[in-house]
Amino acid sequence: MAFQKAVKGTALIGGGAIATVFGLSQFSQYRNKHGALVQVEAAEAALVKKDQLPTREQQILALQTSGEFDVLVIGGGATGCGCALDAATRGLKTALLERDDFSSGTSSRSTKLIHGGVRYLQKAIMKLDFEQYRMVKEALEERAHLLASAPHLSAPLPIMLPIYKWWQLPYYWVGIKLYDLVAGSQCLKSSYVLTKARALELFPMLRKDKLVGAIVYYDGTWPLAAQCCWAGPQTHHNDARMNLAIALTAARYGAATANYTEVRHLLKAPDAQSGRLRVCGVRCRDVITGKEFDVKAKCVINATGPFTDSVRKMDDQEVPNICQPSAGVHIVMPGYYSPDNMGLLDPATSDGRVIFFLPWEKMTIAGTTDSPTDVTSHPIPTEEDINFILSEVRNYLGADVEVRRGDVLAAWSGIRPLVTDPSSKDTQSISRNHVVNVSASGLVTIAGGKWTTYRAMARDTIDAAIQEHKLQAGSCRTMGLQLEGAQHWSPTLYIRLVQDYGLESEVAQHLASTYGDKAFEVAKIAQVTGKRWPIVGKRLVSEFPYIEAEVVYGVKEYARSAVDIISRRTRLAFLNVQAAEEALPRIVDIMGKELNWSEQKKKEELETAKTFLYYEMGYKVKTDQLTDSSEISLAPADIERYKKRFRMFDKDKKGFITILDVQRVLESISLQIAENSLHEILNEVDLNKNGQVELNEFLQLMSAIQKGHVSGSRLAVLMKSAEEKLRRRQPIPVDRSGGGL
Repeated sequence: MAFQKAVKGTALIGGGAIATVFGLSQFSQYRNKHGALVQVEAAEAALVKKDQLPTREQQILALQTSGEFDVLVIGGGATGCGCALDAATRGLKTALLERDDFSSGTSSRSTKLIHGGVRYLQKAIMKLDFEQYRMVKEALEERAHLLASAPHLSAPLPIMLPIYKWWQLPYYWVGIKLYDLVAGSQCLKSSYVLTKARALELFPMLRKDKLVGAIVYYDGTWPLAAQCCWAGPQTHHNDARMNLAIALTAARYGAATANYTEVRHLLKAPDAQSGRLRVCGVRCRDVITGKEFDVKAKCVINATGPFTDSVRKMDDQEVPNICQPSAGVHIVMPGYYSPDNMGLLDPATSDGRVIFFLPWEKMTIAGTTDSPTDVTSHPIPTEEDINFILSEVRNYLGADVEVRRGDVLAAWSGIRPLVTDPSSKDTQSISRNHVVNVSASGLVTIAGGKWTTYRAMARDTIDAAIQEHKLQAGSCRTMGLQLEGAQHWSPTLYIRLVQDYGLESEVAQHLASTYGDKAFEVAKIAQVTGKRWPIVGKRLVSEFPYIEAEVVYGVKEYARSAVDIISRRTRLAFLNVQAAEEALPRIVDIMGKELNWSEQKKKEELETAKTFLYYEMGYKVKTDQLTDSSEISLAPADIERYKKRFRMFDKDKKGFITILDVQRVLESISLQIAENSLHEILNEVDLNKNGQVELNEFLQLMSAIQKGHVSGSRLAVLMKSAEEKLRRRQPIPVDRSGGGL
């Protein structure tokens, strides 16, 4: 009876809504499609791009000498860069200031999905609310724009929704099919139902017990679980690179964009007509040189994400907060935890949240959490959040798949700038819709929103700026505008990189999918390897396709710190913190040559980057698994066995081993490993970083491996292999060889 009511209710909701939604969908599609075509034609016909990307020094000079700008944007995240691009393409004299690097905050710490607005569809249907429906349509249109504007950086990703209760199958199916209908021509691919056998074939690590089947969708999902929790549509993308592409495109269209330029305070002057003080620019500081200067502008835009209220209080100390920050933690695990081309959605976690489990850059991302937090430039993932995600992952994977704490290769926390009532504490129910606010002194603030709708947010912001400050500009031209690297990109571009330059196929594919048609510029400066193959392209780390030439090119794209390279120009820090640490010395050396760093500066950069990895990318919580001596819980026999293995290397009984001890043993078994590789191997276990591995550190390592806190260790494998080879080389006693009298 309960099932009949549920299915009947579902059918009534779905059937009754289809007629209403279909009519709205067709009209809106027709109007938006024709409007978009006009905008694309106008953009292609009227805009002029710079062939040569200005250097950062040229951009700083332009800020100092170009006189008054029409628009000055504070904030170099997706929204801020989107505002700069929108303004520049309308012919407005535009500047953008970012106190750190482009995409250094929230915009690079997403789930790596382009989320849409399906969460609003329920309200649109239940309440016949056209405004909610409009938000869904806008999200779908903006998702389509992102795919078209940078196809090398975004791709559709199918998401599997496992079904473990048979009555949920028709319930979810009706909802997802209704969403397909709303998407119309913008639906990437139609959703479909899988049998249990087919679901396990596609996602073999899925929990088999009580599995009924699954639904696969490409751009959204219906009410999740009985609580009707909703999640957004997805498209796989490289968030930091997308953000940078927007900034670079704005620069090519004439915007003076500068990272590492901090706003100290706002400038104000009396209005000629009213006599009231109006914002007329900013006092800023070049973080690289320390030099301060003023930048004048008719309109100043605050697009600082979680720091929105900080800039608003520069304008008016008494203004109430309009943003409530929420922290979202993600973890990265080895790629074997998920199929290469399909993600998984946990629709109802133990506390009512949603967890995604997704392939990304040949690894697996799991997340996210959602909890109130303080605003900080350096959010830190906690062990509690990491274990929560691992626990939820275990619920959906088979019993034969051991989800280990040590398999967490990286972790990060991002701060969502949610628009809310300051008295609210429930961040889960907060809308991600954006708000454009204009203060009495003319400061334009854009707050809230999400990655998917950055372009629409920028459009609304510049529209408000034009209206408030009576700027002379046309309509928005960014719909259909291609971003840096997209113009001549094709899915087979990487083949030319292999054929023309002699790059490895994996490296070529990476360059093409990261830089688009600018991949040729990277390939041109790639160093010769000295090998028969590949001809060019020295890797920074053997396991990843990042090459040294990307560091040089990253400097051309305004990278000014080692952190910029490991976290945003490449994604090493987000993929594997140990690999990122191993690459740091070479990265610092290359950047030092490009930027004329002193030895002291190089040392400082190395330490700063290691601190970043340690706290912000989960290295601390990873190494904490080894540092507590109470974690040694080996059986007495195991302790003796590992001590014996350790003493094979510690011949002098010092209580520790160094690289020289390891080299001596390796030479005795005719095994050669490069010295820099040995340093990296020992560094993984050398917790106090004193250049040696103590016996206690080794026992902690073996205990952590045994308990699953650490997935493995190259040193442990090396020592075990050496021990086995030494045993095989020991002379066999006569009585065991069959000889004697």
